[in-house]
Amino acid sequence: MRILLFVLLGLVSLFATAAVAADMFSRVHKPRGAMVDIGGRSLRLVCEGPKSDRPVIWMEAGAFSGAADFAALQQKLGAKGLRTCAYDRAGMGYSDPGPGPRDGDAIVRDLGALIAASGERGPFILMGHSMAGLYLRQFAVQNPDRVAGLVLLDAVTPEMIGLPGAQVFVDRMTDLARLGSIAGSLGLTKPFYLMGDRVGLPPEGRAEKRRGFVNGRQSRNAYAEVQSWRAAGEQALMAGPLLTDWPIAVITAGPPSPQMDVWNEVRHAPARDSRAGFIDNVDEASHTTMLGLTYGDRVVAGVEKVLAALTPTSAPGR
Repeated sequence: MRILLFVLLGLVSLFATAAVAADMFSRVHKPRGAMVDIGGRSLRLVCEGPKSDRPVIWMEAGAFSGAADFAALQQKLGAKGLRTCAYDRAGMGYSDPGPGPRDGDAIVRDLGALIAASGERGPFILMGHSMAGLYLRQFAVQNPDRVAGLVLLDAVTPEMIGLPGAQVFVDRMTDLARLGSIAGSLGLTKPFYLMGDRVGLPPEGRAEKRRGFVNGRQSRNAYAEVQSWRAAGEQALMAGPLLTDWPIAVITAGPPSPQMDVWNEVRHAPARDSRAGFIDNVDEASHTTMLGLTYGDRVVAGVEKVLAALTPTSAPGR
């Protein structure tokens, strides 16, 4: 009994030490980008790459994260001379919280305000990962003058939300987000700080990703977003379809499977309907690693396909 007590005390001590170390690591890192006021609150914006006559690529992250997810892609696209902007949604990463509910209407309003305050000129190439597909669909249809084309990365469409398998997935993710919110708020995730990057990011993005992974506020706001996924899907569907004149690249990840085949049939639709559509599947990548250093070149290729299909009038400020 005494030995068991010592073991338990040792585990508790290790857990507490790891939690303190994780908190110290997460506090010393200075975030990239700048805080941009959108009217009484600020969002963190990271714009990289030179300004030119080619469209800026505006990036919208999937669930549970923000600009950190795009650090590798921003590095790769910047090496091509392309300018990119990624940001943290309200309450995520380093951004101030926003009013609820955190549905598509709220996120699209914030995105519009951030673009206006950023000083970046459109029209833009919109890039969205995972559930960001819902937000970009609504934003693009409601703001067609700001859109030159789209790059959708394993992106959800509002039509997918109605699929039986997707309904089960949303329920499971809601339960997982609820548990994550509780664990994050209690500090129980801090010892797992080093496990926070499942993308394969460069050092600066990795530090931000890990910080968010163990941050209680971010986990609570992520849960608020997940709770509004169905509402966001309905709002995107009501906004209407994407314009077929926009060049659209759809890039998915993972090996073929019956479930993925069904989902990809719907996910690929925006590219199939486009006048200049491009579809690629990265069999070796996962839903997260497709954004990282290892497989990010396939995303860059999708961006280049969209750029090549643009007309001269799609240039910024035209």
